[in-house]
Amino acid sequence: MESFRLIPEKYRFLSNSALKCIALVTMLIDHVASVLLRNSQIVLLHIFGKDILLYSSMRLIGRLAFPIYAFLLVEGFRHTQDIKKYGLRLLIFALISEIPWNLEHTGSFLYSSQNVFFTLFLGFAGLCVIESLKDGENRIRKCAILLGLLLVSLFLRADYGCSGFGFILLLGLLEPYPVYRAVIGACFLSSRWKAVLAFIPLAFYNGKRGFIQGKVLKILFYVIYPLHMLILFFIKKAMGGY
Repeated sequence: MESFRLIPEKYRFLSNSALKCIALVTMLIDHVASVLLRNSQIVLLHIFGKDILLYSSMRLIGRLAFPIYAFLLVEGFRHTQDIKKYGLRLLIFALISEIPWNLEHTGSFLYSSQNVFFTLFLGFAGLCVIESLKDGENRIRKCAILLGLLLVSLFLRADYGCSGFGFILLLGLLEPYPVYRAVIGACFLSSRWKAVLAFIPLAFYNGKRGFIQGKVLKILFYVIYPLHMLILFFIKKAMGGY
């Protein structure tokens, strides 16, 4: 029997592919604002005597991206046919994306923080450890590994840090309970309240794969991450930035 959900099944129209597109678009909007419009004072709206800036509006939209990507990671973990290949792909793109990430943020090859793929990879590794705890063997050692992954996420300073790592584990643990996952997940992100908005599209997820199928499209969605950062770097450089 399916767990209780706030949205009846007939109204859940967003597939896995649709959520990927939402996460991708909101991420691009966020990064464009962060890299190219940080000092912009362009007014988007004027409401009740207050200016709503284009920059802050785009950053607000961008807060939806990570929670959706974290949700999709948990979905991928549960349904992948090759768990090792999935994890390896995350690690490879974490390494590939590091130089574009550094260039995008500093205009150089050095930056103290690491890209979000490292957060996703560590979260994935944490999900693997939690799954392995079900066999009841070597629990102390596995819990120590889980703690080690948390410390790595803290000291590595990957995007969203240890809170991002914890959020991924939370989504994985509460997967059978969609309503609890939404409520507790929203509370977990309360310090970044704008990200709570991500649970609105997630509530309309129908559990179907959607149109993104086949290796080419799947890899393309990975490639877009380092590629768009390189493009933003060159645009900002051409504008005299850094």
